[in-house]
Amino acid sequence: MYTGTHAHLRPLQPAFIMASTGEAVTYRELEARCNRLAHLFRKQGLKRLDHYSIFMENNSRYLEACGAGERSGLYYTCVNSYLTPGELAYILTNSQSRILITSKAKLDVAREAIKECPKVELCIVADGASESERIVGLEAATAGLPKTPIADETLGTPMLYSSGTTGRPKGILRPLPEQPASQPLPLFDFLQKLWLYREGMIYLSPAPLYHSAPQAAVSITIRTGGTAVIMEHFDPEQYLQLVEKWGITHTQLVPTMFSRMLKLPEEVRKRYDLSSLEVAVHAAAPCPAQVKEEMIKWWGPIIHEYYGATEGLGFTACNTEEWLAHRGSVGKIMLGDLHVLDEDMKPCPTGTPGTVWFRTATPFEYFNDPEKTREARSADGSMSTVGDVGYVDDDRYLYLTDRSTFMIISGGVNIYPQECENLLITHPKVADAAVFGVPNADLGEEVKAVVQPMPGVAPGPALAEELIAFCAQSLSRQKVPRSIDFEKELPRLPTGKLYKCLLRDRYWGNKTSRIV
Repeated sequence: MYTGTHAHLRPLQPAFIMASTGEAVTYRELEARCNRLAHLFRKQGLKRLDHYSIFMENNSRYLEACGAGERSGLYYTCVNSYLTPGELAYILTNSQSRILITSKAKLDVAREAIKECPKVELCIVADGASESERIVGLEAATAGLPKTPIADETLGTPMLYSSGTTGRPKGILRPLPEQPASQPLPLFDFLQKLWLYREGMIYLSPAPLYHSAPQAAVSITIRTGGTAVIMEHFDPEQYLQLVEKWGITHTQLVPTMFSRMLKLPEEVRKRYDLSSLEVAVHAAAPCPAQVKEEMIKWWGPIIHEYYGATEGLGFTACNTEEWLAHRGSVGKIMLGDLHVLDEDMKPCPTGTPGTVWFRTATPFEYFNDPEKTREARSADGSMSTVGDVGYVDDDRYLYLTDRSTFMIISGGVNIYPQECENLLITHPKVADAAVFGVPNADLGEEVKAVVQPMPGVAPGPALAEELIAFCAQSLSRQKVPRSIDFEKELPRLPTGKLYKCLLRDRYWGNKTSRIV
């Protein structure tokens, strides 16, 4: 997020506010912090197109850790803050990061990780003190460095990693044009117009800043001259409190946040004034149609949806009116050239699911992994996919049914679990749900559901029977779970990403194949 322009136009306006503490950092202060850190990068010898990583929870130093790279021509990788030392070490090594920025809360994990990463020259603790030549406190390391821009300011950009639900995460590298840091990439101009971002807007960010969507949204807010309110963790009632307290105009959420707010007691939901909201965007995971309808009824026609993989292959979007006319859609193609193809790479008829391919909107490659890059592309290299399954209607609106890796083949019938998941999550006793295939000697696979009950709801055979009967009212027999197990909490990241493999693999044991 580039603050140079607004540090002069609105120096005392908060660029961002931390939700829990109320700590506000002005544009002038954020500009000075970003510049000092950029000078430190140059002092360490980092030059344009070099790499560094950020491994922190949401905190008041996160944005400068990104902003300094964005004005230094660097690739910066924001790492999932829930990773283990080994997982972090893999990304640090794979990304060729020379610097790691972390926090006191994550320092123990970071300290273990960098033992395996000799090429990480410096570990900067954003809110801590120095403890060695290699592990230094941010304040101490930048003390005395200029608060003015570096001499060779140039645009930098994130190099994000895929979530890695089916193997090692992959770094997504996009070409970085050599241009002024004050000039954003074209995609950011497109999103600013699409989501009606404006000067003076107040954006509420309820998600982890290591994730691409909130990171982009906060960056655009600050480039536009707005104020971002950053939640340290999502809490449904606190979210509503913050909308009223700060007069929030714009926000971006994931569907599980919608579900959690809808399940608040009605008197709690009605307690807060939400009339300041102008635009609420959602993405990152499929949203059950009933959940979205309830949100529209509650918040009005301000809800926008989009679909786009981190790889930037293509982009679809729809506003409330378009969605109501195409219920269940993730929008109409706006960037990239969309194709829905069968296993023989032939076009699927309208309304028939197939793999979603794009003639790429923006070129990308998986960093240092030509094999994975080739796997994501068609044989002639002209199209790319991340394995999503969906179909288009007569108006060319896209509907997603699942990821191909989780398709269930039961008795020769292809079953896409998302439909059952979307139904289960609407049941008042269900907090979260995952559906996948498990081995069945006769059918190959059968449908299994794993459910996280709402607080105070007792799991057990009675609840399982109730939920199976509930599904049977709306789904064909093949799609109804044959059995339901219960977990206290499903392995879902705050970004909305469900680590379904962790659940499914328990039922497949050591089998290398998922086909019986």
